[in-house]
Amino acid sequence: MKNDVLEKDGMKKIDLQSLTLYIGAVAILIIFTVVCRLAGKNFLTFGNIQNVITQSSVIAVIAIGQSVVILTGGIDLSVGSTVGFVGILGGLLIKSGMPIGVVCLLLVVTGILIGACNGALISYGKIPAFIVTLGSLQIIRGVTMVLNSGKPISGFPEGLKAIMNTKIFGMPISILYVFILYAIMMTIMTKTRLGRWIYSIGGNAKAAKLAGVKTKKIEVYSYIISGIFAAIGGILLLSRLSYADPNAGSGYELDSIAAVVIGGIAMSGGKGNIGNTLVGALILGMLKCGLQILNVPVYFQTIIIGLAIITAVFFDKAKERRAE
Repeated sequence: MKNDVLEKDGMKKIDLQSLTLYIGAVAILIIFTVVCRLAGKNFLTFGNIQNVITQSSVIAVIAIGQSVVILTGGIDLSVGSTVGFVGILGGLLIKSGMPIGVVCLLLVVTGILIGACNGALISYGKIPAFIVTLGSLQIIRGVTMVLNSGKPISGFPEGLKAIMNTKIFGMPISILYVFILYAIMMTIMTKTRLGRWIYSIGGNAKAAKLAGVKTKKIEVYSYIISGIFAAIGGILLLSRLSYADPNAGSGYELDSIAAVVIGGIAMSGGKGNIGNTLVGALILGMLKCGLQILNVPVYFQTIIIGLAIITAVFFDKAKERRAE
């Protein structure tokens, strides 16, 4: 299906949107490099760049699913608690002696089930996405605490650690994971009917329905995709830390939304390039890394990142008003 909304508001504006985003990323890089130099510290080092990418990789992966949901005009607040749940569940299964590969597969299935429940309640139950996923956030976090009485799990085999902490040609393997996952999802979103339907629902759900798109089913699929990427993010975090914490993933829902918004995807849905979400996640990572190097207190870091999100939304809305 060739959708007018997609052609007019989505793909044709990608180049300009991407260029603006890349300029913004370079500007942030330059600003932090200069400020850190003046402060007698070094921001632009190979180690720091590796650290930013590694630290951003989990959020970047989770943000792929969040992007898909937001492109339909929805939102998924349950991704952070899914990360924590997957970590504890995976930890318990690995400690029980189950092979790591089987555990990873079961955790992805868990993500699918969580996403399917969210999507069914939102699409067929006609409950607002914000309410459903906020409720899921609380329920999943509560179940996570119950699973191991709120205690962390440690002492995992080296095989788990190797998933995330291996290096290829001196570079963290997390970079490879991120690029492969983004390449797969960008292909789906731009080359398949599913991707076009997701854009069309976010652009104009009624028009998409009249055009024959099964909007409810596609909406459920979008939450399933979000659940899958949240589960993968949870597996990567479990591997990177080699430690399962029931509080892991707290705040990741906001970080993933921030990466999507900074990446230029409209919160109203139907507009934006999922590839730019990766740049948004890296910008978020650069902000956090730069502020940490400058020894900015955590609460001020939160304020600055919050301001960055509001600024991104402000410019997005301003662009929409100009277009009207």
